[in-house]
Amino acid sequence: MPAGPLRAAPVTTLVEATEPRPPLDYYLVLAKPGDRGPAAGVEGIVVEEFTRHADFSTAGLDSAGWTPSGDGWWSSASFSRSMRTDREALARLVPSSRRDADSAYRQLGGGQLPSEAVLRTYFRDHQPFASAPPLRLGPAQPPTGFHERRVYRVLFAKDLRADQVESLRTLWRTTGDGAPADPRSPGAVVAGCLDEDGDRFAWDVRRVGSGLAWCLDVTVLLRTKASGTLGSTLHNLTTVMRQHGLIPVTTERFS
Repeated sequence: MPAGPLRAAPVTTLVEATEPRPPLDYYLVLAKPGDRGPAAGVEGIVVEEFTRHADFSTAGLDSAGWTPSGDGWWSSASFSRSMRTDREALARLVPSSRRDADSAYRQLGGGQLPSEAVLRTYFRDHQPFASAPPLRLGPAQPPTGFHERRVYRVLFAKDLRADQVESLRTLWRTTGDGAPADPRSPGAVVAGCLDEDGDRFAWDVRRVGSGLAWCLDVTVLLRTKASGTLGSTLHNLTTVMRQHGLIPVTTERFS
């Protein structure tokens, strides 16, 4: 992990948030295997926040990290990339709640974890994501009664264990063949659905990239114009996947 803060100029997102910002994402970084001894210890903390376009696809990523041996909080886009692509880094990274991150921060001698407003001031090395017009998957016209149909794909790094898949099925009331009330898409191992204020959400979880990654595909049928419901639902679904050990990489819009 970097030893000190990087001095890159801050970059602001292209879209101003009109809704309350969701909580930050927290990760615990475990010590390297040779440094762990009989029990794996925590070496540091990473805090992240995705920036979004107006349609909730990913615009970029901000991050900050802290280690007790470093010079305060540092920010590194390259480290955030390696968290998602380097096998060794992935093996040492554990998605965490803010509560657990605060506990680790105290145990490592940092004191009380700063508020999220303060943590955002440590985001100094913004990583922009390339953007493109949404690809068209499925029918262009929404079903009768809805004014818009959207499809999102959230990509994740790391792997799901069999017990984590079963936990997702239980949470989303998915049957053993991977289907909720409606048939799942081919290849999906978990699926779920939700009606929220007249809008309809259906999603499934599958392996992609020859089994190297996981994705959450979300189909949205909009009856209302309340974008807040769409944004919060995508965030909540992504958070559930994080709670089951996966690391979000990006959110793409396909229609």
